[in-house]
Amino acid sequence: MQSEMKRIIYPGTFDPIHNGHLDIANRAAKIFDELVLVVAINKEKNPLFTSDERIALIEKCVVDIKNVRVSSFNGLVVDYAKSEEAVAIIRGLRHVSDFEFEFQMAMMNYNLNPEITSMFMMPDEKYIHLNSTVIKDVARLGGDISGYIPESVKSALLEKYRS
Repeated sequence: MQSEMKRIIYPGTFDPIHNGHLDIANRAAKIFDELVLVVAINKEKNPLFTSDERIALIEKCVVDIKNVRVSSFNGLVVDYAKSEEAVAIIRGLRHVSDFEFEFQMAMMNYNLNPEITSMFMMPDEKYIHLNSTVIKDVARLGGDISGYIPESVKSALLEKYRS
């Protein structure tokens, strides 16, 4: 049974979280009673940051948003959403190429649990070109990433590449 609180989960690798993610998180938090940013643990990916590091970075970035919490999971996102009594999953769309994958996932999630709605949100156009891989590549090669990630994330990212 769904709770009265309208909770949405925002799953992602967030390796690292960037301003496009945060733009979507800020706007979703205004629409729902609670937003749960969920760090996906995917053994097939080789993230730069550990799940605990990603959680800590996200928590620093969302400290001013009162109805946000951060968690992690390993498994099917619809199962996690059900365990959290979430009514929806939100995903960001930047380009048409994102839509195909996200649409396929949304349809699979719906078939696995039709009570969980998939929602899509586009980030502000100034972040439309961002993804974590590009940010890591630019940082690793010494480029300026200041406008794309919070200062705390930038410091952690640069520290990773110094080690």
